Amino acid sequence: MSQLPQMMDSLSLSSSSQLQPPLLPNSAKANRLPPLMKKYMNPGLVRPPNTGLAQHQSAALLSMANASAGTMPSGIPKPSPKKAGSASVTSSPARPRQFTANTGSIKVVKPLRPSHTVASNYAKDGRVERERERDGKEHKEHKEPKGDKGDKEKEREKERDAIGTYDGGLERDAAQKGEVTGEAASLLAMSSTSPSSSVHLSLHSFQIGRPLGKGKFGRVYMARTKAAPHFIVALKCLHKSEIVAGRVEKQVRREIEIQQNLRHPNILRLYGYFHDSKRIFLVLEYAAHGELYRQLSKCGRFDEKRSSRYIAQMADALQYLHRKHVIHRDIKPENLLIGLKGELKIADFGWSVHAPSDRRHTLCGTLDYLPPEMVEGKEHNAKVDLWALGVLAYEFLVGSPPFEDLSGPQATYRRIRKVDLKIPPHVSEDAADLIRGLLKYNPQDRMPLSDVLEHPWIKRYEKRSRASRPDREQ
Repeated sequence: MSQLPQMMDSLSLSSSSQLQPPLLPNSAKANRLPPLMKKYMNPGLVRPPNTGLAQHQSAALLSMANASAGTMPSGIPKPSPKKAGSASVTSSPARPRQFTANTGSIKVVKPLRPSHTVASNYAKDGRVERERERDGKEHKEHKEPKGDKGDKEKEREKERDAIGTYDGGLERDAAQKGEVTGEAASLLAMSSTSPSSSVHLSLHSFQIGRPLGKGKFGRVYMARTKAAPHFIVALKCLHKSEIVAGRVEKQVRREIEIQQNLRHPNILRLYGYFHDSKRIFLVLEYAAHGELYRQLSKCGRFDEKRSSRYIAQMADALQYLHRKHVIHRDIKPENLLIGLKGELKIADFGWSVHAPSDRRHTLCGTLDYLPPEMVEGKEHNAKVDLWALGVLAYEFLVGSPPFEDLSGPQATYRRIRKVDLKIPPHVSEDAADLIRGLLKYNPQDRMPLSDVLEHPWIKRYEKRSRASRPDREQ
């Protein structure tokens, strides 16, 4: 226990004016002050509260000064005389003293506030400089929380700037659209939140940021959840009136239901969805690097390393979809996004279908990516995605689809039926072999996705670290 509380008791108003010697503990730890008193001893902090000792402080300090001159209270050993030339410490009413337990000597207690004048004999041995240096460090450490607070405020400002400025487009568009009634209204009344859930998604759950793009049925905005951990997402708005006008109510509902159940690193995640009287909102994973088509248009074409890794990611994602009996049917650069780490993301499932029977007849997709069986009006299956993967690999390496004909759609149809494939000489032999293996007229002759992932062109540019390979089905 420290001696300071005992000295404070001896100086209290209820005690007598005579200074009583404190009892000396035997432990060497007796010099340690309580944390509260250490705080008051720090000159960089606030002054200690008024203890009401003004009436007795002079008498007590005078008694202690007499003790330092040689008159020690009973029970306290007299300190040994200092050697010649050593700095002596003079007693001062403004500098209270404290007995030490291990030597019995008296040492000077650090002042309660910074002192501007110091006795010359106290400064000779360099203690003043050391005290000031230590006090300066303590003062800086005390001010660090303010600096941290400033840094946190800057971080919050960066977070606000991260999603950009909202342009008010959702409100403007909603004012121009009408409400949907009847059977279509019940068909499009979609929400991923169950009625029994305590958390219900709504537009008020998000802070809306800058627009990311505009689609056929609405807009896409960057947004952040208001609740922790303030997750950044892409908020896609679909107008019900436009969906009904396009007669695609069932298609939109099927797209949402399919994408909601998909979990793959190369498929854009649909976290949830909700609706109001005019709109459906999809809460989607935010792809930080945007549309693949923009980068392809900017570069003209990709190099073989980048193309190979993209095709490997696409093959793995398609393999996952086919295991779940999902046929995409609209693979093309416009439907692909690039994530934060440069990974490919299949984003649009508008023409996707869950087909356990693996037999479909609908003509759908994009002209340049249609397989021969669709062009000829035959039934098709999941092999249509293999054909599209071959067209995608060709466009990555060349910059344009393999059967594109500027003279018109009918000319493109003819080239697709004949599989009129011409590969430029700058494409490597391994890459050309993969493309030819996928672009086969007969669907059964097309290279399986498992063979695509083991193809020499894919293995050559495969990353050494397996951490970047897409995870398997979850």
